[in-house]
Amino acid sequence: MAAIFAFTCSCCGKLHEGSPSFGYKTPMPFDHLSDHDKQSIAQINDDFCKIEHPEGTDYFARVVLELPIQGTEEPFLWGVWVSLSKESFDKYTSTWGEHDESDSYFGWFCNRLPYYPDTINLKTNVRPRNGGARPYLELQPSDHLLAVHYHHGLTVREAQSIAEEAMHGRS
Repeated sequence: MAAIFAFTCSCCGKLHEGSPSFGYKTPMPFDHLSDHDKQSIAQINDDFCKIEHPEGTDYFARVVLELPIQGTEEPFLWGVWVSLSKESFDKYTSTWGEHDESDSYFGWFCNRLPYYPDTINLKTNVRPRNGGARPYLELQPSDHLLAVHYHHGLTVREAQSIAEEAMHGRS
């Protein structure tokens, strides 16, 4: 049986047990809007975001990225946002709760994660899930460290370093 992930934090000295999980409430493009624009050109809830610009509309969905931690039961979880095409967004939202789980929607990663080189615009595939679960995010293969961790897993030490940086802003 695999072990439960746990570590004593080198920053705060506390014992942290269980799979690390961190999330973003908004996609980065929303964060860069002025307060006025957030109210006037954007619509956002816990799962979706639309930003209407004069040149077009940007569509975003909140998803879950699971990074396996070698030798443990549970993955390292990131709640992040991806941008989708209008067609993918419309299909995804119109089938909410009754998705064809074999569907896949191309998207672009829309949050910057601590520890990693810039994660904006990594190529992704969004896999819908039913039962009220957020979609599962697949990273397309690349030499970016996040994609390497997605495809090959994290060591326990890497998971600890990433969690410490996410919690305390340093590695």
